[in-house]
Amino acid sequence: MRRLAAPLGLLLALLLCLPGGVPASALPGVEASDYGAGAAQGTDSYWPLDGNGGTDARHYDVRVRYDFASGRLRGRTAITMTATADLRSFSLDLLLPTTGVKVDGRKARFRTSGKHELRVRPKTPIAAGQAFRVVVRYAGKPGEHRYAGERNWLASRSEVVAMNQPHMAPWWFPSNDHPSDKATFDVRVTVPKGKQVVGNGVRVSRKVKRGLATTHWRMSDPMATYLAFFAAGRYVIDQGTTAAGIPYYNAVSRGLEPKLRGYVRGQLARTGAITDWLQTQLGPYPFATTGGLVTGLDVGFALENQSRPTYGGWIYPGVIVHELAHQWFGDSVAVQRWRDIWLNEGFATYMEAAYAAAHGGPSVVAYLDKMYDRECTFPASDFWRLDIADPGADHIFDEAVYDRGAMTVAALGNRIGFDELATLLRKWVADHHDGNATVEQFEALAESVSGEELDGFFAAWLREGKVPPATLANGLQNVTCG
Repeated sequence: MRRLAAPLGLLLALLLCLPGGVPASALPGVEASDYGAGAAQGTDSYWPLDGNGGTDARHYDVRVRYDFASGRLRGRTAITMTATADLRSFSLDLLLPTTGVKVDGRKARFRTSGKHELRVRPKTPIAAGQAFRVVVRYAGKPGEHRYAGERNWLASRSEVVAMNQPHMAPWWFPSNDHPSDKATFDVRVTVPKGKQVVGNGVRVSRKVKRGLATTHWRMSDPMATYLAFFAAGRYVIDQGTTAAGIPYYNAVSRGLEPKLRGYVRGQLARTGAITDWLQTQLGPYPFATTGGLVTGLDVGFALENQSRPTYGGWIYPGVIVHELAHQWFGDSVAVQRWRDIWLNEGFATYMEAAYAAAHGGPSVVAYLDKMYDRECTFPASDFWRLDIADPGADHIFDEAVYDRGAMTVAALGNRIGFDELATLLRKWVADHHDGNATVEQFEALAESVSGEELDGFFAAWLREGKVPPATLANGLQNVTCG
């Protein structure tokens, strides 16, 4: 993600309620205290309600219909899951009101808890290791809902795009909403036939019936739930194949005024060449297709939606590099915990500097020296004080996570050699392809690849909360402060 606006504040309002005011005690065996296996709490300390206990999502079949005039979304999502514990009940993350639930074809009891948790009790218990299918029907106005201080639904009467981080899924489909539980996706979106729908992966079909069009997009690689998206509106579409043979699909909103639309279309056209260049640095592109979407909505950030990043009208080459680099760092290799966000943002920002260096700009070393010289004169600033290996929920999008994170990668290149750094990055994305990883795993791999003890280096750059001394051990050469 690249932001123009400041990070959103955080607020959790925990209320227990049921549709129609039915008390929780009216559903036997689904009490508010019924936690443990199948718990509503996940394992992430930043947002404890993200994700759920006892289940592993394997595939989402999301089918939604959106009405632009009313802002109402109606959905039916089928989730194929595996129980990781014996379950009498289980939870899913969803903000919209639920109208019905079935588990393996049989009606199940359900209730909502805290406006974010959908608690489901199947007819019969589910044994650990058992695969099962839950189908949830729901309807409501996503724009009316709020979670963790966020109102994430982006829509007008002519365009809608489901894009945000760290949360987006609960506004339009039920899920285990945490990056550690990745799954494959089929998404079908129904809107008036005059609109187009863009999503992740490969477009499978578009079927028109009685004035409505249903478009089917498929993501065959495991994907974190916040990276799943759809956009609907009127778009200029450009399709083709990159020089390296990767299909691309680009969409630019017709809601942008013509001159700006022409400019952003030209910028988005850089996607193919940038994707090909990133392959030379990081190894094979991890997905079946690439591309991007520029929305006409007023959005203050760009986001690395898997295979097809989304941008606002302020698109430029650096942000394209950033979001496409995320396809390796953040999408294919997703964080295990939100505290690991440096592995996404610092690495993607580093690739901006590496791309500039490879295309006539300052060298990566010059970039590092300039950034160090600029920031070291403010040793007590938040830029240095923040522990970017564990920044806290309020600070995962702070400047330090991006820029000091990128400086850390550049300094690591100075410390172990840039050839070794290139080997390290390629091995990192290959070893964790389609998976999840932690900061500690990266540090261990860096030591393994380089053959060097790097505890002091990573402590200085990530955790100590002060300006790293300008030493060779810290990957700083011929640079002084100020």
